[in-house]
Amino acid sequence: MSHVLEAILHRRAIKVFDPFEIPDTLREQILDAARSAPSSFNMQPYRFYWVNSPDMKKAAAGLCMHQMPAETASALIVAVADIGSWRATTHGQLEWMRMTGATEHALLEYQRKSKFAPLFFMQGWFGILGALKWSILRILNLWKTIGMPPVSRAGLFKWAFKNTSLACENLMIAAEALGLNTCPMDGFDGRRLAKFLGLSPRYHEIAMVIAIGKKSAQHVDHPQWRRPLNTTVTIL
Repeated sequence: MSHVLEAILHRRAIKVFDPFEIPDTLREQILDAARSAPSSFNMQPYRFYWVNSPDMKKAAAGLCMHQMPAETASALIVAVADIGSWRATTHGQLEWMRMTGATEHALLEYQRKSKFAPLFFMQGWFGILGALKWSILRILNLWKTIGMPPVSRAGLFKWAFKNTSLACENLMIAAEALGLNTCPMDGFDGRRLAKFLGLSPRYHEIAMVIAIGKKSAQHVDHPQWRRPLNTTVTIL
């Protein structure tokens, strides 16, 4: 069994952690793994907040309902879906292409495609533009097989959540492979935690909080049950 596959199959949500200071090098490796996850249009619509200073972590743990993983973790990672970063991301990739010697044709092609980005993200006043996009796409779908991109703010956040979740899974597997442990948490006061981090409700929504550290010496792994493959997978 490969090291990565072993990390995937042995990962568990750890409820109690022992005191441990995560070295900066490990933190960088884990976060690099997160941002290497697949991303729709390479837009990477997410942000990660690594909270490990004692005062900040204590306050954040309180907003995570004082759950034991949050209280005992070495750090808390707040994964945020971000639908407002597309302009900076597009500009950043274009600059990277120039720096790495992309051909003039590749640059022009990327610039051409990036001009359509506003149509994807912008909703217009009171969502009028989004409603118009939905109507046009529904009419086209009567005659043509097409995908339905997000056409509302809620749809954009759903799209961003999918991308964020992929990055979170990469992060947790990387942590496991590097000898650390994690616990993804959905129990938190989203409104207060967002305010604590200075997030904008217009562009940001917290997807999950991940507690990370070294599992307690008293922790005992219990057998893990998952549904059998034949009840989960359909092969056509």
